Amino acid sequence: MLALAGAMFCGLVSACGETSKGMVIAPPSTTPTVNPGGSDNPSGPADPAPLDNVATRRTLEMGLGWNLGNQLDAYEEDPNDKDYLMPSETVWGNPQVTQQALNKVRAAGFTTIRIPVTWLGKIGPAPTYTIDTKWMARVTEVVWYARTAGFKTVIVDTHHDEDHDNGHWQDLKNASVNPSLNQKIKEEITAVWTQIANNFKDCGDWLMFEGFNELNDGGWGHSAAFKANPTLQCNVLNEWQQTFVDAVRATGGNNATRWLGISPYCANPVYAKYLVMPRDPAGKLMLSVHFYDPSDYTLGKEGADGKDYLPYSDWGHTGAAGRKASKYDEDYVREIFGMLHDTYIAKNIPVYVGEIGCSRRDKQDARSWAFSLYYLEYVAKAARTYCLPAVLWDCGGRGVPGPEHHYYFRHDTGEYYPDAKEAVDVLIKGWYTENASYTLQSVYDSAPRFP
Repeated sequence: MLALAGAMFCGLVSACGETSKGMVIAPPSTTPTVNPGGSDNPSGPADPAPLDNVATRRTLEMGLGWNLGNQLDAYEEDPNDKDYLMPSETVWGNPQVTQQALNKVRAAGFTTIRIPVTWLGKIGPAPTYTIDTKWMARVTEVVWYARTAGFKTVIVDTHHDEDHDNGHWQDLKNASVNPSLNQKIKEEITAVWTQIANNFKDCGDWLMFEGFNELNDGGWGHSAAFKANPTLQCNVLNEWQQTFVDAVRATGGNNATRWLGISPYCANPVYAKYLVMPRDPAGKLMLSVHFYDPSDYTLGKEGADGKDYLPYSDWGHTGAAGRKASKYDEDYVREIFGMLHDTYIAKNIPVYVGEIGCSRRDKQDARSWAFSLYYLEYVAKAARTYCLPAVLWDCGGRGVPGPEHHYYFRHDTGEYYPDAKEAVDVLIKGWYTENASYTLQSVYDSAPRFP
């Protein structure tokens, strides 16, 4: 079921309000244990029992998603360029996105679209922080491309506005130790989200807002400051999430009740234990996380020469030692997704995985190609099993295999890049196949095997 009838939809809104209005969600009691070695365990944990609650209905409504990456979130990165920190749709190598492209992405089977948007230099100075009208108009145009294409859910966020020790305005590291800076940033969050929300005030519940992307201090959970006291930054992030919710809800209209996405530190599910879900009079908040584990396999790793490489060809229980990361196999996927299901979904709090993906491999390398397809299929099927809508990262542009190359559709024509359809097809298969014989266990059993 991907769309809800009118009466059922009204019931969904009412039920969610009754269940989670003003609710502080208890975080996971422990950090999930990292898979120590990916041992072959064909039995595995039992799949969760089917639930019929607001959270799972929302899951079915959102379905499988696609990110319009490196598009409206692209910006000039060179401090010596006159347009430094200025968002530009084509600066990272993609052509302008078109209606035709989004029509074809929707026709491929994706029902949710996430449209990452970087605002940065398009935000004016204090105290009004006025957003450039032309940039807002272009964002609005692309949102309506998505709606016209027939996507059931459209997600807009602030993306790359977060500071990863690179001078961006959402400076979590310094705000956590400087109350006056923290207050200034909260005022900007309020101003920015008030403008975005007012701009889209009349859009129906098909439009979602996601307050932040991957907020952290640039260390991705490994900095000395974070390790010494994780709650220092996470408590400020909790304040920012509440500021975002309050700003959107205050604009009224459809913004009073639309779904809002709330992300933990780094958008990493492991750090959800530090997140306190904001108070929300509408009770319509969703947890938003990203999943790229193991990142050395899915994203790449910097070598001694400073360049990024894909050090591993294999993933999962059939992968060979030395050809795969030493942990984060199938049991880790189930552990993390199971934690999200039991902590949130089972307590009627919807969750979506706003980014998944795996850097493209060369099809001529049969081994690495097979394992990359297996990874995508397993993660998609696990997401469906644990009731987690999953959104594929597609940055287009660079049509060659390699680290951080997640290209599937041309953003101007919607045509597949070479061999990309096979990757998309396994995702569609993993999420939508309803055959009783097709289970997470059957996907596991079909893992690639090479000498």
